[in-house]
Amino acid sequence: MKPVVGFAGMTHLGLVSASAVAGAGFETVCFDRDATLVADLQRGRLPVLEPDLPELIAANGARQTFSANAADLGRCDVVYLAPDIATDDEGRSDDGVLRELIELVSPVLRQDAVLVVLSQVEPGFTRSMSVPEPARRYYQVETLVFGRAVERATRPERTIVGCADPAQPLDPRYRAVLDAFDCPVLPMLYESAELAKISINCCLVASVSVANMLAELCEGIGADWSEIVPALRTDRRIGPFAYLAPGLGIAGGNLERDLATVSRLAEAHDSDAGVVKAWRHNSRYRRDWAVRTIRKALLDDNPQAEIAVWGLAYKENTDSVKNSPSLATIRQLAGVPFRVHDPVVPAAAAGAGVTGASGPLEATASAEALMILTPWPDYRRIAPADIARSLRGRIVLDPYAVLDRKAAEAAGLVYYTLGRRAAGEHHERD
Repeated sequence: MKPVVGFAGMTHLGLVSASAVAGAGFETVCFDRDATLVADLQRGRLPVLEPDLPELIAANGARQTFSANAADLGRCDVVYLAPDIATDDEGRSDDGVLRELIELVSPVLRQDAVLVVLSQVEPGFTRSMSVPEPARRYYQVETLVFGRAVERATRPERTIVGCADPAQPLDPRYRAVLDAFDCPVLPMLYESAELAKISINCCLVASVSVANMLAELCEGIGADWSEIVPALRTDRRIGPFAYLAPGLGIAGGNLERDLATVSRLAEAHDSDAGVVKAWRHNSRYRRDWAVRTIRKALLDDNPQAEIAVWGLAYKENTDSVKNSPSLATIRQLAGVPFRVHDPVVPAAAAGAGVTGASGPLEATASAEALMILTPWPDYRRIAPADIARSLRGRIVLDPYAVLDRKAAEAAGLVYYTLGRRAAGEHHERD
């Protein structure tokens, strides 16, 4: 008989993860102490935007139930603690909500229930817990990626599990849940698993930083980064799945948090993490590419030119604006009249003095320039020729190469993207 699985915390991580487990065929109890949130979930109103999540929950049907009563977790064999962990501007995690949840949930669990911490925590957290006993306490590395969360949760490439003693077999009920996803399971010490997640993100940051640094060199010397990427993907030491797309720095909250965590741990243990400081510096420098470029291309000569902005979310397929490069760009250009559009984020998120538009081309109608600062799929479907007809000016900043470059240039647009010099622009030494 399959174990009954519970999840405590129905924000982004908990909701997606619980839905994936229910989708794998397990009866799943989804608890949150926010009765209003639970009532919305019972009516099919989701607190997050995530592709394919509404369809997954609908398909789960009666297997997935929502409750504001913690006692309903008492019939579960395995219970995941999965609230989102907030971070401050310095990248410090606030695990207070997780500790409160542990205190709330622990008394109602069965004495033989397995408790799994799914929220990302700093190394040492899981071992420091007083309940339950280590043999029934695990830490599982979460795989949440905004905009791709359902894909990652339902088809994980592997599962990393922190244990008190990785030489001992996992509890068979917990193992049954993991085996349903048909991927390798990597048991290790609590602290190793907690640091594994941070290690993965550090390697991701390294890839992002390399792509951003070298893409900018391409812009300076006249090379084309898109031509170089295939040479890297065919190198076995780097591989076909390496993250090599340049972007506007490290957005969102998780990567910044993990870099800050490594810096603090290195300082506390008298170790060197200077490269992490360099990554953070490079990220913030690259984030400001749009500010530097639009000033040089337009605002130095016309500081009150109206600018259209497509995209406010920190990336596509999410409504999160945590560390959004788009909002950072708008804030640094205070006083410039902006007309903005985002498929899900309201214009009010950009602050006072910013005007919203109901559609992308409405935003460009009276603008001297367009900046595409979130690569939403909707924007890829808009023909550059239509942009050229709508836009008053000719300048387009498209750091993520949403538009087809050749079509944009053929439409008469002055097109700027990351990793390639703008057409007609010459280096100072040329």
